[in-house]
Amino acid sequence: MGRDIYTEEHEAFRDMVRSFIAKEIAPHHEQWEKDGIVSREVWLAAGRAGLLGIDMPEEFGGGGDPDYRYYVIFNEELAKAGVHGPGFAVHNDINGGYLRQLCSPEQQRRWFPGYCSGEIVTAIAMTEPAAGSDLQGIRTTALKDGDHYVLNGSKTFISNGILADLVIVVAKTDPSAGAKGVSLLAVERGMEGFERGRNLDKVGMHAQDTAELFFDNVRVPKENLLGEEGMGFIYLMQNLARERLSIGATAQAAAETAFEQTLEYCKSREAFGRPIGKFQHNRFTLAEMKTELTVARSFTDECIVKESRGELTPDEAAMLKWWNTELLKRVVDRCVQLHGGYGYMTEYPIAKAYQDVRIQTIFGGTTEIMKEIIGRGLGV
Repeated sequence: MGRDIYTEEHEAFRDMVRSFIAKEIAPHHEQWEKDGIVSREVWLAAGRAGLLGIDMPEEFGGGGDPDYRYYVIFNEELAKAGVHGPGFAVHNDINGGYLRQLCSPEQQRRWFPGYCSGEIVTAIAMTEPAAGSDLQGIRTTALKDGDHYVLNGSKTFISNGILADLVIVVAKTDPSAGAKGVSLLAVERGMEGFERGRNLDKVGMHAQDTAELFFDNVRVPKENLLGEEGMGFIYLMQNLARERLSIGATAQAAAETAFEQTLEYCKSREAFGRPIGKFQHNRFTLAEMKTELTVARSFTDECIVKESRGELTPDEAAMLKWWNTELLKRVVDRCVQLHGGYGYMTEYPIAKAYQDVRIQTIFGGTTEIMKEIIGRGLGV
């Protein structure tokens, strides 16, 4: 089935993204995986190529184009290339929404130029050691003291955590007010008391820096409050739909790529005198995956278009996120099996995919939380 959600302009952009990945990412990614972090140069290169802040105002170096499909194309091509190191989606798809929506004119002048150039790498700090999907259970506090908030607490599993120059921190400014006491603060590199812990050793996605963050009496100026005090939980709910769409759309592209690679392998790999794809069981397995991916692609593209129009609902985003990430996990597992022993060798892309995709059903809200959101929307 062809895709009709992209124009010639979008496809020209896709060609540019592929060239960027081939030149600036692919030759270095293996080394970045060993290092556990990407070079800051790739962020600057992305800024020069106009791949950061596509929807940010042109006066600050952004693209001035609100069409979300450009970010989807960027994410799709990164997934197809199997290069998960640069945390561009966190910066573009997730944090960009908060900054664009909430920053005051003064904050825009301070942060947007660096955000778009790649000189300011961003992260968002929600998860805590004792609070993952339960955002109301966070313990990090930011209490007023004159012209500052005094920030105390810790965060974990923070993507871009080592490289980040600007971290959106979810904290309780009124611990007695429940969800109404949550606010968002922008914490900048170099603030006294802001420390980074380990670059965490993960099962997969080894090139992407994922860190623990610690805040010990960090004095954050009130000018670094994003939006209104006490509105943080609402801002999170408004922006999480796009994050989940981003994860779901990326999972779809990754699953399609794993399938295509495996189909070619099944056509060329022989056993008992014929290609292994000729065996009925294998042919049926490939047919099942192709059908599941085709059906999922239809819903994925519908959600992409809805988000581009500002019409995607949180329930639809949750459906897409849980369905596509679970589908990705199933597809990659079956593809490894079809590769046999070679599927367990890291020199084959499918083995790397097996490591990298497992987190997809966990971050951005677990599958179980996605089902809970959908169920509540049904009134049950």
